[in-house]
Amino acid sequence: MRWDGWGSPEAATELSEPIRALLSQVLGVSGDAVAAPAATEVELSPVRLTDTDLEELRGIVAAVSSTDGDRLTRSGGKSTLDLLRRKTRTQDAPDCVVEPATEEEISELLRWCADSRVAVVPFGGGTSVVGGVDPEAGAMRAVITLDLRRFDQLASIDTVSGEAVLGAGVTGPQAEELLSAHGFSLGHFPQSFQFATIGGFAATRSSGQASAGYGRFDDMVTGLRVVTPTGILDLGGAPKTAAGPDLRQLFLGSEGTLGVITSVSLRVHRIAPVTLYDAWHFPDFDSGAAALRAVAQTGGGPTVMRLSDEAETGVNLTSPDKIGADTETTSGGCLAITTFEGTEAVARARKELTGTLMAEAGGTSLGDAGAQAWEHGRFNAPYLRDALLAIGVGCETLETATTWSNLTALKVAVTAALTEAIGRSGSPALVLCHISHTYPTGASLYLTVVYRCGDDPIAEWSAVKATVSQAIVDSGGTITHHHAVGSDHRPWLSAEIGDVGSQVLRAVKSALDPTGILNPGKLIP
Repeated sequence: MRWDGWGSPEAATELSEPIRALLSQVLGVSGDAVAAPAATEVELSPVRLTDTDLEELRGIVAAVSSTDGDRLTRSGGKSTLDLLRRKTRTQDAPDCVVEPATEEEISELLRWCADSRVAVVPFGGGTSVVGGVDPEAGAMRAVITLDLRRFDQLASIDTVSGEAVLGAGVTGPQAEELLSAHGFSLGHFPQSFQFATIGGFAATRSSGQASAGYGRFDDMVTGLRVVTPTGILDLGGAPKTAAGPDLRQLFLGSEGTLGVITSVSLRVHRIAPVTLYDAWHFPDFDSGAAALRAVAQTGGGPTVMRLSDEAETGVNLTSPDKIGADTETTSGGCLAITTFEGTEAVARARKELTGTLMAEAGGTSLGDAGAQAWEHGRFNAPYLRDALLAIGVGCETLETATTWSNLTALKVAVTAALTEAIGRSGSPALVLCHISHTYPTGASLYLTVVYRCGDDPIAEWSAVKATVSQAIVDSGGTITHHHAVGSDHRPWLSAEIGDVGSQVLRAVKSALDPTGILNPGKLIP
């Protein structure tokens, strides 16, 4: 990916005229893009490893680099704070990058780092938006990035059981390509799909856009191999077991703080022969949420099910040709998207059942064009953020989840906190929201906020993030539904898991990583 933005440079987008008009009207912004420093103009933090250190590392792993180019591309993730830092001419970076090819190399590397007091940041696609891969040394004297790109194979596939073993460095598209050769799919499509990796999905407990049909990533995991400073764990095997607590759960969501995930065993499914689509209009967010709740609790069977609130629907309609919806029909209401996979008969039955529940809740079908258009552009939103930041407009996302009975109250509280916190800097805020994932007992809220940057955008957004994070916790939401904890959410984790839960995490960390070399400053309260 680009070092100073999202994704591939050739896929960068420009702001459309309707979006520019909206920004001018709501935020008073109409300026031209300001060029950021080129990579060659950036001064990186100095390398703290000695020549002897680097020589010893090369004795363990052949691929070791301390060049500025390799260090810069692993200098953090892709949050708005990360990208704002990329606009400065000085960058913190790891002291070197290593690319091991075997678990034995990782084991020896971790032993060396523990003995040498060097921190290790496991690195997959670098798509973290919560500070999860920032090169923090903590109490160590230096920090290296352990890039897992060489663990990029389909190790095995059991077509009878529907289970595959993929290397941690396999990206989303690579996983689908490798599995499709055998007639299978994983069906995990988060917005980071094009660049994030299997190991990253596991380490952050990722949730994809097809979670209504195939579940979250942690629902798909049947086994893990993890290299820790104290040894290698091989977890999983039987579909279910009563052999004590499920140790896999220690590493799902562990964010590289407890060990290095090298391979993941996963439930896979045969490629569906048919996909059907339907978009729906609801008069307001509450009626749309009630419809999604009815489907989630009845089991209507959609693969994808999402609902945009009035504000997000309105912004989408600034480009109705891309959404495929009738502006007059949807104006003033909310847009829901559904897709259905299976055989023709199964997909059709699921669509009809869901359609009945949607209509009973006050929905009006808009046909399939809107859902197909959403699917076509579903990975493009992060590119728009880059274009906004270039003209001094901040754009960040937050996500949480709660019960159905608390959903509207949480949405109101978080929207108010965002609006008030950004308003203190003198900028109005455009807050958009959608339900991205649903469960029988509740749902997630995914919020996007757009605002005018001030003179110190890093400090300003940091203050807003702190205020809103506290509002989420105070209002009964989880501090994160699928973005993970990283360093950004770490101050609020204890409020969610309690003092005893924090002690448990610290005890596990001490047992597996007694020197504290693994990803300092992340997750562990």
